[in-house]
Amino acid sequence: MDSTNAHTALASALAEELARCGLRHAVLSPGSRSTPLALALWRQPEIETTVIVDERSAGFFALGAAQASGAPAAILCTSGTAAVNYHPAVCEADHSAVPLIVLTADRPPELRGVGAGQAIDQLKLYGGSVRWFCEVGTHAADDDGLLHFRSTACRAFATARGEQRPGPVHLNFAFREPLAPLPEEGAVTATDPLALKGRGERPLTAMTPIDMEPTEFLLDEVAGHIAEAPVGVIVAGRQLDPELREPLAHLASAAGYPILAEPTSQLRCGPHDRSHVVTAYDLLLRDERFRENASPDLVLRFGEMPTSKPLRSWLAESGADQIVIDPLGDWNEPTRRAAALLRADPTELAAGWAARLGEDRPPPAMWMEAEQAAREAIESELSEAGELTEPSLQLALANAYANGDLVYTASSMPIRDQEAFLPSAATDVTFLCNRGANGIDGLISSGIGAAHATGKPTTILTGDLGLLHDIGGLAALRDVSTPVRIVVIDNDGGGIFHFLPQEQALANEEFESLLGTPRGVNVAKAAALFDLPHHRLESLAQLPSALAAGTGLIEAKTDRRANLDLHHRLADRVAAIF
Repeated sequence: MDSTNAHTALASALAEELARCGLRHAVLSPGSRSTPLALALWRQPEIETTVIVDERSAGFFALGAAQASGAPAAILCTSGTAAVNYHPAVCEADHSAVPLIVLTADRPPELRGVGAGQAIDQLKLYGGSVRWFCEVGTHAADDDGLLHFRSTACRAFATARGEQRPGPVHLNFAFREPLAPLPEEGAVTATDPLALKGRGERPLTAMTPIDMEPTEFLLDEVAGHIAEAPVGVIVAGRQLDPELREPLAHLASAAGYPILAEPTSQLRCGPHDRSHVVTAYDLLLRDERFRENASPDLVLRFGEMPTSKPLRSWLAESGADQIVIDPLGDWNEPTRRAAALLRADPTELAAGWAARLGEDRPPPAMWMEAEQAAREAIESELSEAGELTEPSLQLALANAYANGDLVYTASSMPIRDQEAFLPSAATDVTFLCNRGANGIDGLISSGIGAAHATGKPTTILTGDLGLLHDIGGLAALRDVSTPVRIVVIDNDGGGIFHFLPQEQALANEEFESLLGTPRGVNVAKAAALFDLPHHRLESLAQLPSALAAGTGLIEAKTDRRANLDLHHRLADRVAAIF
């Protein structure tokens, strides 16, 4: 604890407790009012600090770091609108259940509402998006004050980590002068060793996680339902635990169910048994004949609901019983038809059900034959086109990824094309995204934060508008040593809007002005602004060398309307297999 003055004592006690709880990453944005906390976090040896000037980029950087590491990350800013710029990242952390500790400095009560500079209403600034808000208070550095700061740090870390659902917490600190570490004799009056030093290497108050072990009744009951439902499917959406791979693969074999695996489920790619993994479900379920023939008796859902609209509508219309495994205490049920939401560990559930089912059932022939035929149709169509397109880029990237890579994919078209076209592979890759609030802002910063926190070679997939939204995030690359390759799919605007009814309903001039929004983003100049290498792909054959070159921007030029036509041809080609 730093006893230079009251603020240094309180702030260092809080940083000390955060470190003892397990905080390892903090992102700081410069400002005067936040100086006590900035210095405390900077000087805490267990906490790695990154300084990012723009608070919006800082928030998403920390979000990516927390999502990739699975542990809370902290962000700190000064008072005023600086804190408002965290709000998009806070919303994403809320919806994606990412642990984030938001620390905002504030003016003391006597400077609020009287015209003082950088003073806005920061109380409950993020509304219902945070798991807990605390106005930490203007305490003296006595026994009660130091214990309060230590206890608040412990509660913030535990709440962000999850009781039961992880997410953001917001601590607001009203600091008076002096903000600098100027010595003040007698400012620290605490005498209790617990207030002054805490519990040594342990947190002041530790919290044990909630026991998520499933009961024998739950395992027996659902295993019985699976045994009575020979026609079923496993739907695997976004989830971050690679340990789920093998148990879920065993369950699929035992039940004879296909696994409709979104890439961010971590099930589509990896060294596990992928014999029951289906990747082309988005195109397959666009065909009415297949939808009807594939109607299941039971659906087991792991992770969040995948992005695919055909899959979502098929599940809603199927009439099958759905059992949703939702260990985070959310209500992950957009179909409003689930028979049960199970609050238990997914890995133990899958392993327990597989063990109770006994011998493996025959594999789901209809799904697996359709998967093989669809993959051949997709690859044939793209091979015949013989050019760089948005779908063919996903196939080329799949061949280029290496074991240990991390892929962070933007919302809008990139995540949809990844889901629709990325083939299954044995490569051990981690797939991340910001699909809680589904925004395209902050994606660059999120991917860089994930790379920084994990040290994994990272590929960020975004469009030109996504790059424009977070172009300032490129500045953070100066502090990241691991390779970060940013693949920019440049179709000069919002390609996804061509897939919506507005494309037909609006005149071309209106459509382009309001939705297409071409902005002429010059990817090469964006790279040059931050002194980054730039590679423009003339063909997909150049992709492996561009990725191998390390950190930089890789530009892939495509055409929005040609992309729409190609998607329609691919859907027709898959439909023709039936």
